[in-house]
Amino acid sequence: MPRPRVLILAWGNPSRGDDALGPRLIERLEGAGDVVAALGVELLTDFQLQIEHALDLAERDLVVFADAAASGAAPFAFDPVASNPALPISTHALSPGAVLRVYQRVLGGPEPRCYQLAIRGYDFELGRDLSPAASTNLDAALAHLLDWLARAHGEPCLQ
Repeated sequence: MPRPRVLILAWGNPSRGDDALGPRLIERLEGAGDVVAALGVELLTDFQLQIEHALDLAERDLVVFADAAASGAAPFAFDPVASNPALPISTHALSPGAVLRVYQRVLGGPEPRCYQLAIRGYDFELGRDLSPAASTNLDAALAHLLDWLARAHGEPCLQ
């Protein structure tokens, strides 16, 4: 069976309040299973980005990296990701641009179009639940992502 052409890769620590925004996004997308399946999307979540995630980008046309943001635009920012040769690569805790750089170095070939969905969070304390403001931001980010994916589905690379 061929690999889905679209990947949503989210990360965060569900035990640290708003740091759970990435995993919560995946949970909500799983709840919209029919929509996600119709769009040919694979969902993946982890605690942090690692070099191994470069392999998850193989054979994809589109990748959305999703995480909580401790600063920046509210309710979220949605921007293209490019490989950045200046970014350090370690064995764990990579940025999306560094994962893309590992992909280029290890797998080569055409890279997928990549975007980062940075959902604004406010409270990252251990043992906290998702804050009400972050939950509102998650709702807005989810609505935007589903709409964007539905529009992107009409593009030739996703058919």
